Amino acid sequence: MANEITMTEKRSSSTERTKMLILAAIFAAVIAVCSQIVIPLAPVPINLATLAVFLTAGFLGVKYGTISTIVYVLLGVIGVPVFAGFKGGAGVIVGPTGGYIIGYIVCAAVSALLLGILCRNEAYTYPKIIISLVAGLFFCYLLGTIWFYIISGWTIGKILMACVVVFLPGDALKIAVASILIKKVRPQVARYL
Repeated sequence: MANEITMTEKRSSSTERTKMLILAAIFAAVIAVCSQIVIPLAPVPINLATLAVFLTAGFLGVKYGTISTIVYVLLGVIGVPVFAGFKGGAGVIVGPTGGYIIGYIVCAAVSALLLGILCRNEAYTYPKIIISLVAGLFFCYLLGTIWFYIISGWTIGKILMACVVVFLPGDALKIAVASILIKKVRPQVARYL
């Protein structure tokens, strides 16, 4: 009898893992699609990728949210045109937007980790979701700004104005939309996982 329970638990665990990996792949595709919704801006374009990263963190959690963003980045690195403007290849990662793209991975991990900590055994509330997403975005900006500084030679003030400040209103809107979707839709989706 104990053997049968163990086999059932293993099958259930395997099925759960398969579902989550499929969802991670789907969310990697969502990030790729959202990356193509672009407002061209030099040196870094405005797109909806961070919205997709926030949703990935909120819906998939730390492990699978991080896997999803890593898959997205790796697809781009090997040349699949998933980055903004249908770009792909390692050259994009070593270019001006590379730090921000790598920052997506950290953004998803930090946001999901904080959501898990702040909402442990409690309902997701807007303040907790917003704090988690803002923290993740901070690290995305941090990595992107450091990398941009290394490759551009610009001053920190100039980088902050061109690569951070101009994005803040849009990112605030993305955080608001992601927060609503995480709060309202996540519980509905979680019932099927």
